[in-house]
Amino acid sequence: MSDKNISPEEFDKLVEKRINLGVKNLWYPILPSWGVKNKPVGITRLGEKIAVWRSVDGQVHAISDSCPHRGARMSLGWNKGDKLACWYHGIEVDKDGMVIDVPAVDHCPMKGTKQNHSYPIKEIDGAIFAYFGDELNVEPIPLELPDELIKEEYSSFLCTAIWKVNYRYAIDNVMDPMHGAFLHGDSHTMAWGEKKAKMKLEKTDTGWMFEKEGQTGVNFDWTEFGNTGAHWLKLAIPYRKNVGPGGNFTIIGFATPIDETTCQVYFWRVRKVEGWVKDLWRFMYKTEPKDAIGMYLNRIG
Repeated sequence: MSDKNISPEEFDKLVEKRINLGVKNLWYPILPSWGVKNKPVGITRLGEKIAVWRSVDGQVHAISDSCPHRGARMSLGWNKGDKLACWYHGIEVDKDGMVIDVPAVDHCPMKGTKQNHSYPIKEIDGAIFAYFGDELNVEPIPLELPDELIKEEYSSFLCTAIWKVNYRYAIDNVMDPMHGAFLHGDSHTMAWGEKKAKMKLEKTDTGWMFEKEGQTGVNFDWTEFGNTGAHWLKLAIPYRKNVGPGGNFTIIGFATPIDETTCQVYFWRVRKVEGWVKDLWRFMYKTEPKDAIGMYLNRIG
């Protein structure tokens, strides 16, 4: 169907479907680092089926999850370093999507040709990012992430979850500072501040800031949206001095579409800490309070 044959209504539906599956020409986190070991992993992101694996040098690779021979899933095959071998007939496809071998047939015309889409990959702060380009933007754009994910003075924990909503609702949730005092009002960090506020929107160098007027540093009072090769969200929750180390508890978030009704969210919990304070924070974050107290008493007892 050519563009001339598409009605405005049909065009709008195509645009909406594309947006619901994720905006192209951006980097997205697709898996936590711990989710990819020796065995290939099959996932769906932005509606695309992808095979992900690690070679022996630890590098992560990703290609479209379909054998060019009969369409079997490459992620169900064998990891052979920088290539995968299909479990159906042994066809080998490398990290660049090139067919390296067709063991069942001599002089196969597929051999030496690119048959699978390959995804540019970066592994940063415990997550695997892939670039999703369209036909006109195959080469990846630069990826610049917030300082909290790349600078040594910050320490973080990555948490991920599958949310059964379109990714646009996940972004809307994080971009809404007003929900903190209501939905999270029984927490020790977001039980404070006004439940009514005027909101303002201000441009930044990388996106924009959505924040409450007249209240800062009390609750979840603002959210920043950044567009720096990826769409990311940032917010800061103040620690109460009587329940924590003080200062801000920062969250850097991403919402990666799986399909039109499901997404995977990535939230880095970040603190700017160094030395023994960093060690203590990381220990306390990973340990149940009652267990942490018991360990402490055992050490001094």
